[in-house]
Amino acid sequence: MDRLGEHVRNELGRFGPVEGALPAVVRAWPAAVGAENARQAWPARLSKDGTLHVNASNSVWAFQLGVLAPAILEKLRADLGEATPAALKFAPGPVPVAEAGSAEKPPEHRIAIAPEHRVEAAAIAAGIEDEELRELVARAAAASLAGAAPDPPADRRF
Repeated sequence: MDRLGEHVRNELGRFGPVEGALPAVVRAWPAAVGAENARQAWPARLSKDGTLHVNASNSVWAFQLGVLAPAILEKLRADLGEATPAALKFAPGPVPVAEAGSAEKPPEHRIAIAPEHRVEAAAIAAGIEDEELRELVARAAAASLAGAAPDPPADRRF
């Protein structure tokens, strides 16, 4: 199991830092941008140069939030301090759909995942030390084991 966790961490590391700032940014994001903006744009990845790439539900939201980037960075800086991203870059991309009554936490995929897939996925991710990364990998593995990759909503296909 240790090798799998390390392999996942290495692969994710190709797209930016795996541990450290991104989980903190995701936690701080809704408060920094507000509930409506958080429903329309969500942090996707942190590049090696410190730029936070944010997926927006469409190009209009990407543009509007790009105009607000300095104010968003200031709000993030108040919460994150030195862990604040160096810059923000908004582009259209997949954004989590919030469950009714929950503006903070994106839901798990809308697919039915059998309990045995969740157990197997938890075993696959068990060797990952970082709790948040372990949970994300377990959720992704459970969805994969269930044999489903959810289709993006019709209004978000590019």
